[in-house]
Amino acid sequence: MSSVRLLVGTRKGAFILTSDAARRKWSVDGPQFAGWEIYHLKGSPANPDRIYASQSSSWFGQVVHRSDDGGKSWETVGNDFSYEGVPGTHQWYDGTPHPWEFARVWHFEPALDDPDTVYAGVEDAALFRSTDGGASWKELTGLRCNGTGSQWQPGAGGMCTHTILLDPSDSQRMFVAISAAGVFRTDDGGRTWQPKTKGLSSNFMPDQAAEVGHCVHRIAQHPDRPATLFMQKHWDVMRSDDAGESWVEVSGDLPSDFGFPIAINSNEPDTVYVVPIESDSVHYPPEGKLRVYRSKTGGGEWEPLTDGLPQEHCYVNVLRDAMDVDHLDPCGVYFGTTGGQVYGSPDGGDHWTPIVTHLPSVLSIEVQDLA
Repeated sequence: MSSVRLLVGTRKGAFILTSDAARRKWSVDGPQFAGWEIYHLKGSPANPDRIYASQSSSWFGQVVHRSDDGGKSWETVGNDFSYEGVPGTHQWYDGTPHPWEFARVWHFEPALDDPDTVYAGVEDAALFRSTDGGASWKELTGLRCNGTGSQWQPGAGGMCTHTILLDPSDSQRMFVAISAAGVFRTDDGGRTWQPKTKGLSSNFMPDQAAEVGHCVHRIAQHPDRPATLFMQKHWDVMRSDDAGESWVEVSGDLPSDFGFPIAINSNEPDTVYVVPIESDSVHYPPEGKLRVYRSKTGGGEWEPLTDGLPQEHCYVNVLRDAMDVDHLDPCGVYFGTTGGQVYGSPDGGDHWTPIVTHLPSVLSIEVQDLA
């Protein structure tokens, strides 16, 4: 029987939640790295025992950990994220020049077929790769050198490379999303990159349709249809059917098109999930009702999913990396909140139950499907 493992990063440690295929009863292991911010944990598709963790502290800085036994034990690996050969500055919030400074790892993305190869998206926005299980890191400088890097500037949470998508149909193609710069694609394994933002519009920018500067919160891709991308940005839910060459808005009848996460049902490439919040200044659900919205038509038409979720006096947020799906049938959907709740639905969102309710603020959730 298959089982599911949830890797949960929080403000004060990491937690590992495990269940069988029924997904009704869950064991909770943690906190690991108690008291430390764990921005992201991600398991290797090539080896389910290999997990990478990004640990951050204002006192001790960034530390990368690796587990080779499914999270039972951890070792510290390489932490040298040195920007390479890219002089100059990027824009600060007020548009003035600011030097590139490494702050933390926001996201790990292990290679699909090699547990020793892993990518790291960092702040200030850059992309690194390790081919030795995280022991050493080398920047893929083509991203910052694409000609637009000096125009990038931070979003409210910093200037971060927070999403990395590896195209399962083309080993040379990758997508990254950067706040606040946009979406970029490489077709040559990371040597060169191009902005892919045609169709995006951001009203906080002097040129609302500029090539870079868009605050993209998250992008998602279904492995069976890798040319179709879905995006949650700083206002607007968007869709591309040509690998990012052009985007169209699919916010439709959402109560708010502002939010952070976006996910796709593993069995239905046109079934998409978002969690709207009130606005860019009011980071909680509209009307204080925690609702996941689902579109079964690839956007445009959305339905609220509320069964098992609090529908009054709920003022939590769901961050960009805090939602994921499993690959069972029916598809399980999971998200964590800034209030420390982790919710799960074993039936594609129809019914929700709290898996655990009193964790520290949840920063990220990643699903591992286990044999």
